[in-house]
Amino acid sequence: MKYKHYEAVIKYDEDDNIFFGTVVGIRDGITFHATNVRDLRKEFKISVDAYLDICARRGEKPEKPHSGTCTLRLGPDLHAKAAIAAAKKGTSLNKLAATAIMEYLGK
Repeated sequence: MKYKHYEAVIKYDEDDNIFFGTVVGIRDGITFHATNVRDLRKEFKISVDAYLDICARRGEKPEKPHSGTCTLRLGPDLHAKAAIAAAKKGTSLNKLAATAIMEYLGK
């Protein structure tokens, strides 16, 4: 589910018979729920708009999902191997990682 550049992951709670959504890609918590998909979409939009309104009233910039900066924890051995591989190819470790991720995603 997407709205205003925000994306949510949806799960179904069988015990409560509701759909539960969480906006991903930001640290601030935006959640919503409903008993059917139509209302879930409506609640998603209401929650995102409320988040943006709260940020505006506080004079804060809302978080933007997926800024393009990503910190990876690889472990020393993998980090060294990847850095050496990048150097041998004449590229940066960042470009090597981006290429590997794109290949993994099939793009």
